[in-house]
Amino acid sequence: MISKTYTDQMGREVTIASPPRRIVSLVPSQTEFLIDIGAPVVGRTKFCVHPTDQVKDLPVIGGTKNFHIDKIRQLKPDLIIGNKEENYREGIEELEKEFPVWMSDIYTLEDSFEMMYALGGICNLNEQKETIVQACHTATEKIKNSKSGKVIYLIWKAPWMAAGKNTFIDHLLNHLGYENMVKEERYPELTDEKISELKPDKILFSSEPFPFKEQHLEEVKSKWPISECQLVDGELYSWYGSRLRKWKS
Repeated sequence: MISKTYTDQMGREVTIASPPRRIVSLVPSQTEFLIDIGAPVVGRTKFCVHPTDQVKDLPVIGGTKNFHIDKIRQLKPDLIIGNKEENYREGIEELEKEFPVWMSDIYTLEDSFEMMYALGGICNLNEQKETIVQACHTATEKIKNSKSGKVIYLIWKAPWMAAGKNTFIDHLLNHLGYENMVKEERYPELTDEKISELKPDKILFSSEPFPFKEQHLEEVKSKWPISECQLVDGELYSWYGSRLRKWKS
């Protein structure tokens, strides 16, 4: 089989069988994209839940941050797909000793389009990738500056944790037209008092990774009476693959 060398989004050179025939994906949004273009995915994490019908019969190799290398080894992959933020470095370094590992590094919509173009090319599924990327681009352009106001995007409870700077979520909030009031990097912890001090017009409660529900909104309305509390689909805001097609203005 012919092999080709590619540069991934972390600037690493990766030599891959062309095209790969057995892919293990360690990232939910990238699993969904790979299956959507018809790539030969043979293993996934327990968080890779879309597309539902196609993933239900795929072997599970653990989580994104605690995958089991022995289970991956049994699947004999000729390519593993990971992500700098979602996977842990030590595990990736162990996998690299035995398998080609292509890593994404995504902070913006352009990064996500670049990832999809690259993986579609590696899999020699160029027509399929073009269709999906164009649909994602069209959907996300329609929502540009469609919102307004100062927001906090919460991802966790006890302690409160929010999406801050240098994250894909922050980029998407800005793309939508929101002003993210959390200026710290990554995912800082916030107190009740800090959230009050920031005086957001709206507090967005993500459906993942913490499964916020309506009951949680009812619990906090008295804490922050001047802010509108709203549940949002965490997959839409944080999955940077073909799910971007599902945005509607």
